[in-house]
Amino acid sequence: MAATSTRDLGTGLFVLLGFAALAFLLTQTTDLDEYRGDSGYRVVARFQDIAGLKVRAPVTMAGVNIGRVEKIEFDGDRLDALVTLRIENRYDRIPDDSDAAVLTAGLLGSKYIGIGPGGSDTYLADSSEIQLTQSAIVLEKLVSKFLFSQAENTGGGQADP
Repeated sequence: MAATSTRDLGTGLFVLLGFAALAFLLTQTTDLDEYRGDSGYRVVARFQDIAGLKVRAPVTMAGVNIGRVEKIEFDGDRLDALVTLRIENRYDRIPDDSDAAVLTAGLLGSKYIGIGPGGSDTYLADSSEIQLTQSAIVLEKLVSKFLFSQAENTGGGQADP
């Protein structure tokens, strides 16, 4: 009888430690900043190609996370991507002539928006639009351009007559 109680106590303790470890991992891997609600102001930017950019992707400036991508839409009239960014309120002195680019974290990493500072004395505000944008660099397009340029330089691989 004593062996059964000891085993039950050990099993209960093991399960309790498992839940504690799970709760610890949850707090370490979850970014609670994105669940704060509607704090911040919205800014839009248009891109010709966003190449895998996703909602909730980081928005950075000088390597510091200043916001998140809130919405991505396709504009059927202008045939480009309209990206809505939510910038935290404490970053309210971003010049309105700043530029935005779709960047990649590492060689094959996830996409994010990087904002480069402008020099204007007026600042981005709610519903502003970033005019200067740079679309994502798509690795497949670069490789195909390189291969086609190599084929043209070698004569297309055909023998001379």
